[in-house]
Amino acid sequence: MDGRAAYIAVDWGTTNRRAFAVSGSGAVLDSLQDGRGILSLAPGDYPAEIADLRARLGPHPVIAVGMVGSNRGWLSAPYIAAPATLAALAKACVEPAPDVRIVPGVALRDGQRPDVMRGEEVQVFGAIEAGSAPPTALFCQPGTHNKWIETVDGAITDFTTVMTGEIFALLRAQGILAGMLDGEVGNGAAFRAGVGRGLASRNLAATLFEVRSGLLLDRLAPDDAASYASGILIGADVGTRDDLQGRPVHLLGGGPLAALYAAAIAQAGGTAVIVPDGSTTSGIHAIWSLRT
Repeated sequence: MDGRAAYIAVDWGTTNRRAFAVSGSGAVLDSLQDGRGILSLAPGDYPAEIADLRARLGPHPVIAVGMVGSNRGWLSAPYIAAPATLAALAKACVEPAPDVRIVPGVALRDGQRPDVMRGEEVQVFGAIEAGSAPPTALFCQPGTHNKWIETVDGAITDFTTVMTGEIFALLRAQGILAGMLDGEVGNGAAFRAGVGRGLASRNLAATLFEVRSGLLLDRLAPDDAASYASGILIGADVGTRDDLQGRPVHLLGGGPLAALYAAAIAQAGGTAVIVPDGSTTSGIHAIWSLRT
């Protein structure tokens, strides 16, 4: 294994930042994670942040992905249009400083419904490059804003952003359901019942009100309310896909939320395939290789 770092890969998000010292062969040699996401920084702060990363991980070129390239980050890296290839993404990198590259995101344009993503595309390409997913596949990236991403022959051709996690957080914090959804969310009977209701729902707002009415009429236990509401939302999200029956869905990311989506996808007739951790660094390395 090559024991010398060739560059620093940075996954620069809204609230968090992960950075990796990567060898020329793509091996991660060192890493760090902190809370220096874009919300904690002003545009003028980034040169010092890059200097700090180099002091901690080595004096190497930097390639960064994620919200650092948004209009709220260091420098806006314009979206490339779908269908988007790895080569097109690498070619469109912007350079805000010497030996620093920011990878752009992907947008649906030109008559398509508008949608954008920034960072998830790198995970998709990384999963394909690492052999964790085939070139033609359906991906799901659970999070605050869940992404459904379609690829054909290694190109991102279509995707949909769903505000599932954000809606759940808002329902927990304010409105008529606030105070009812404070319990833990788990993949139990209440969650699966909620998934079933979400999959069948044709009126999500009305279905969500069943959480309150179920509690008032003793048809839903207070401890189950959060799981049931989460199930409704995730079920409705998964239910927007009419192509899951018998189809593999490659889940980007692990943890409890991915497990909930895997259960909902199975309940809808699909097969969840967990993509191993490391797709982001694999994607960054593939872009790096094309840029050098």
